[in-house]
Amino acid sequence: MGLVDVIGELDREAPGPLYQRLHRALRDAIADRRLQTDEALPAERDIAIGLGISRITVRKAIDALVEEGLVTRRHGAGTFVAARIEKSFSMLSSFSEDMVSRGRVPHSVWLSRGTGTVTPEESMSLGLSPGTQVYRFNRIRFADDAPMALEVSTVPAVCLPSADVVDTSLYEALEATGNRPARALQRLRAVLFTAEQAALLTLEAGAPGLLIERRGFRADGTTVEITHSYYRGDSYDFVAELNVGT
Repeated sequence: MGLVDVIGELDREAPGPLYQRLHRALRDAIADRRLQTDEALPAERDIAIGLGISRITVRKAIDALVEEGLVTRRHGAGTFVAARIEKSFSMLSSFSEDMVSRGRVPHSVWLSRGTGTVTPEESMSLGLSPGTQVYRFNRIRFADDAPMALEVSTVPAVCLPSADVVDTSLYEALEATGNRPARALQRLRAVLFTAEQAALLTLEAGAPGLLIERRGFRADGTTVEITHSYYRGDSYDFVAELNVGT
């Protein structure tokens, strides 16, 4: 089945530039799952020939999809529909739980894990006195074999017996000690990845991403985690709420 069979003929009488009409047609096909995750788009030349339009028009439409995170260009391989995972913050769940619920296998690659003294900024966020011990966790989060996010978490040392008890899920380790967050405050903002961050996520430097800054609280209001998660721009759709809970 060719691309024309998937998206149909472009309406050349509709208002607006032709590339915008192609962009909308491709975006709708992705949203409706007529174009599946990881499916390769035809080469720009083939799209242009099939639709009777210029390659410049095709390139501008695909550039817009790339900026939205709906498709990704893989060097030497082509352009593919991006893997996107819908997440709702109406329930406070861990990355591992989210992935398992969607039939994917989560795992982490540790960048660092250890004990330290709370910084002034952490002291304010966690409500801890200067000199208090904390555990810090810095890792790459994967779904199957795809790197999805960089995650940096800080937890008061009193909440866990040691840093080593955290394996795949921080929330599972906190739950075992009765310290799992029951609600959280989260702030989302767009970021551009540094060269170092991009290399860890197999992206180009300056690629767009989403930073989620989270403070997790026990039911009694005690702060038990602060986490900064840097998600690839092509990995998540979010329905965001500032206050979330189980």
